[in-house]
Amino acid sequence: MDKRILIPTDFSKNALNAIRYAIDLYAKLHCDFYFLNVFSVETYTNTNLIMPDEDSEVFIRAKEKSEKNFLKLLESLAAHGDNFKHNFFTISTYNFLSEAIKKIIADKDIELVVMGTHGASGSKGTLMGSNTVMAMEKIRECPVMAIPSEYSFSPPREIVFPTDYKDSFKRSELRYLMEIAKMHQANIAILHLNKSMELSQLQQDNKKLLHAILSEAEHDFHILPERNLAKGIQSFVTERNSDIIAFINHKHIFFSSVFSKPLVKAIGYDSTIPILALH
Repeated sequence: MDKRILIPTDFSKNALNAIRYAIDLYAKLHCDFYFLNVFSVETYTNTNLIMPDEDSEVFIRAKEKSEKNFLKLLESLAAHGDNFKHNFFTISTYNFLSEAIKKIIADKDIELVVMGTHGASGSKGTLMGSNTVMAMEKIRECPVMAIPSEYSFSPPREIVFPTDYKDSFKRSELRYLMEIAKMHQANIAILHLNKSMELSQLQQDNKKLLHAILSEAEHDFHILPERNLAKGIQSFVTERNSDIIAFINHKHIFFSSVFSKPLVKAIGYDSTIPILALH
């Protein structure tokens, strides 16, 4: 069965970059890509609880504009080459973005959501600070990947996986990390984030479990002495020229500590490499 990937788009350059990254990342696999545009209607906003009449002229005009933009998008993708393993589908809808994403995940059995980090305005942090962070935090049904606006695809050679070993690991949570690593023969650099150099018995057991789960992929272990987690991760990534940061979003615990607002600015807003939130 084809892999199913959802990519929200506002037809910006940044959103197009995220689409191309996902297409290249999964070039070897049979995939169904669903492109989602949540359009707006004049005099209405997506925060307005009153839904516009779908038969109204403004609604029809807004939807037609979205669909025309999709035609241009598909033409642009076709101009950059055709992969017979990939199928493209477009969805134009008026809804709250989070609700639209969740509905499509359920309806199409989506396995991965990919988003750009900035919106059409191009202002720094616009999308990563709201929609992408929202998706990473609220979308629990499947992994979410954020792609920096200026990041050009190259086959990943190293994926940084920060952890404090305090939570047990499940194979299902690490499925997509393993998939990407094996697909591109990438190494998984496991980064110990605990401020204490000593591991408790629980942490040692979880480290052994992680080692066993990742046995089919190249991986190694590293210790991060830096007290500031965001700064430490960024310096590790920069020094080693890593390609992806992946983490497990355990019930918001890791997200709230590493991706709280100040750290989102440090890692998310200014990230130079993709970030993958696993569930």
